Parts: sequence; C-alpha cells; structure tokens
Amino acid sequence: MKKLIFIASTLFLFVVSQSVFAQSKKDIVDVAASVKDFSTLVTAVKAADLVGALKGDGPFTVFAPTNDAFAKIDSKTLNSLLKPENKGKLTSILTYHVVSGKIDAAAVVKALKGGGGKAELKTLSGATLKVIKKDGKIWLKDQNGNYSPIVKTDVMASNGVIHVIGDVVMPK
Repeated sequence: MKKLIFIASTLFLFVVSQSVFAQSKKDIVDVAASVKDFSTLVTAVKAADLVGALKGDGPFTVFAPTNDAFAKIDSKTLNSLLKPENKGKLTSILTYHVVSGKIDAAAVVKALKGGGGKAELKTLSGATLKVIKKDGKIWLKDQNGNYSPIVKTDVMASNGVIHVIGDVVMPK
C-alpha cells in the first residue's frame, strides 16, 4: 500500500511539475492567451499593437486585469478604446500595467517592508504606480487614487511574470 501511495504521489508531482514547466516556456502573451479570463486583455493588447513588444525578451512584470475587471469599465468607453483612432490612449493604459523587470511576489513583499507598507513602480508608460499593503491585502493605487487588489501572484512566463488584478488601473 505504501508503495502504491508513493508511486501515485510521484506521478502526481511529475504531472504538476511538467505543467508548470510547460507554462514557463510560454511568453507573457501566450500565457495570457491561454487563460479564458484574460480574453479582453488579449483583445486590447492586439488592438494596441503590443503583442510583439510583450513577446520580447523582457523581462516584464504585468499587472493583468481579468475580464471582470474590464467589465467594470463602461462598455461604450471600452469599445471606444478598442477603435484604431484611440490606439495611443489604449497603449498608454495598457503600458501603465507593465513594469520593466521580473518582480515576483517575494520582491513586492520585500519592497513593501522596506517602504513601510508602500512602494512605487515606474511603468512602461513612464508613469508611477503605487503598491500598498492595506487591510491584510496588497493593492495597486493608480494616479487617480483608485485601488485594485492583486488577486493572484506569480503566474510565470518565459519573459516575466503576471500578477492578476481585480480592477483596471488608469494613468492620469
């Protein structure tokens, strides 16, 4: 019986490790495209013509809003942002969700400890995004004073890391 449990446990660990390893071979765009809850984000990245950039070497840290996060934006506004004539504004919003470098959850926690519960990140758009520990959770605070919870961390990709957020953060 112990041998059977050992074999089953070993097989389970092998399958899980292969799945994690396979995902880490995918770049940020491929990882996002493989997750149904990022379909709006992937559509926006394509509309902003950022696919090539986010498939680059990086490394990048992406704070990725879910479909539910995008649904909180007025649908007329969201549809307008996806139009070719608004590509610049959409690009500015999306690059506000990306930081140069691979910043995993442990690095975020370390920065928060060093900053007394606050840290600032320079985004690819050139603007600042704040990270704050509040009420036992870690939040992003955008330039407009709005908060977005980080709901899942450390989704690894070959060229960086994705942290899932519950709201779209917006630059000024």
